[in-house]
Amino acid sequence: MDTRKEITRRQFLGQVIAGTSAASVAASSAAWGWPQSKEQAGTSIPSGSVGALPRRVLGRTKEKVTILGLGTAPVGEGPIPVEEGIRIFSEAIDRGVTYIDTARIYGEAEEMLGHIIPKQRDKLFVATKVSTDSAAQAERSLTESLRVLKTDHLDLVHIHSIGSKNIDKVLSKDGVLEYLLKQKETGKLRFIGISGHNRPANFVRMIQTDQIDVLMCVMNYADRNIYGFEDKVLPEARKRNIGCVAMKVYAGIKGGFPNHPRGYVGCATEPGYLLQALAYALDLPGVSVAVVGPYTVEQAIHNVEFAQKYAPLSQEQRTALLEYGKKLASSLGPRYGSVT
Repeated sequence: MDTRKEITRRQFLGQVIAGTSAASVAASSAAWGWPQSKEQAGTSIPSGSVGALPRRVLGRTKEKVTILGLGTAPVGEGPIPVEEGIRIFSEAIDRGVTYIDTARIYGEAEEMLGHIIPKQRDKLFVATKVSTDSAAQAERSLTESLRVLKTDHLDLVHIHSIGSKNIDKVLSKDGVLEYLLKQKETGKLRFIGISGHNRPANFVRMIQTDQIDVLMCVMNYADRNIYGFEDKVLPEARKRNIGCVAMKVYAGIKGGFPNHPRGYVGCATEPGYLLQALAYALDLPGVSVAVVGPYTVEQAIHNVEFAQKYAPLSQEQRTALLEYGKKLASSLGPRYGSVT
């Protein structure tokens, strides 16, 4: 199903504002492939209205951020018009999301955010990335990010795709880490992070420099059987009180929309397991944020609702989810690159 055409933003928001009947809400959810009941969701959903998004302390940064982070790659890489991208991002932010994850390489994502961030800068925790091991290239990337995002500083800058980097170069005198440390001293960025999808050993080596404040890696109920960041990296991060962010929490696959148009960008998770998938990531000891990238306004709204309804998995739910994850992992394979 082409989710971009199934329900318009005006129709969906009109239902919400008007206070539709339970039947109408169920029909809307069904059209999007979302769970319509506690049984379909596979986890407990609190009755009645839900409140503000919960927050957690992001490790040694001591920043309190929302447990849901706004991923911007799907929209930025599109194809989505800039105006629509701004609406999608604004919907999540207006509903309380404070953690914003973007990158210079995410198409037009930073340009779209540049229309939003200046108006709400003091409320947001903004993270971008430099995808290089070179100081010179990092300088060009960061300078452009600051310009396009229309801010004089970033809260967090990740060395992106650390699994694919030459760590010796990253740590050299003219490497990216040394450059970011200098920018941290000048105030252009507050914290330094690493992000990526594969080679957990590279993460551990970077963590052991004691210069990394935050990490973001693939952590979900399926990829735990492939890359195993939960066992190989999280314990080392917790020892140093490093802030931990989970991505690909719905077991996203490469290719994404429209190659896998189940109603969610790159989502390999069956609709009935979405709430559990988010809960799995947020249940991990040390994880403060789950970053999810919507492709539509409706998806942005649902992500916020899921985060508001978050409750830890029961042992029965966890056992069933992990069993499902083992089966899914066998079909997904190491699609993000080498494990070692």
